[in-house]
Amino acid sequence: MDALRPLKKLANLILYILERRPDEFGLIPDNEGYVKIKSLLWAVNEEEGFKYVRHFHIDDILTSMPGFQIEIKDSLIRAKNIDNLPKQAIANNPPKLLYACVRKKAYVFVLENGIHPVGNERVVLSATKEMAERIGKRFDPSPVLLTVHSQKALDAGVLFYSSGELYCSDLIPPACFTGPPPPKQKEEPKQAEKQVELTPKKMPGSYILNIEPDEEKKRRTELQRKRKEVGWKKERKRSSRIKY
Repeated sequence: MDALRPLKKLANLILYILERRPDEFGLIPDNEGYVKIKSLLWAVNEEEGFKYVRHFHIDDILTSMPGFQIEIKDSLIRAKNIDNLPKQAIANNPPKLLYACVRKKAYVFVLENGIHPVGNERVVLSATKEMAERIGKRFDPSPVLLTVHSQKALDAGVLFYSSGELYCSDLIPPACFTGPPPPKQKEEPKQAEKQVELTPKKMPGSYILNIEPDEEKKRRTELQRKRKEVGWKKERKRSSRIKY
């Protein structure tokens, strides 16, 4: 059995993604054909049988397969031949409905400020909910799915770009998309209307029992005894100094 067979299978998948159809895997390369290595690994891990793939597997491909047609620049990766990549072009007639996902924690901000790019140069949009959710789960296990109304966005001056089966835009204004109701904000606990009174109020015609602990009673009794004793000694000394 060829020991490099699994690595060759992975190499073929990576080359297909980077050289031909990144859009099938929810990726849009930049103008030079680069995608983030992290984004590529997310896409590869979603494929059956490739969940194990990590960055070092790409390094193994470059080491074990000299001449492999990919190149790395910092945190980016691309195929050396990008002639067959889908070209980004202005989409004058995008589908009526496009879909995008945002992080659950950012949803309230998005409702107020619109959909901004996260992890990409532009907002990535899909014509299907399935692909939008696939992309969204790379950033949040339970993303919020939004529906973009293309005609409203076009009327607002938004430009859409197509890239194979995907679309993208610089920004989607708040009035151009819909989503589920925003989460309810937690209400602050109400303060007690009345505080518990530490001392009882004395009402007319009533009396308050003076209940003291036994130790307190003993202390007071002992203090009173000492005061009497001191007073008696002072009185005795005073009497002894009187001359008859």
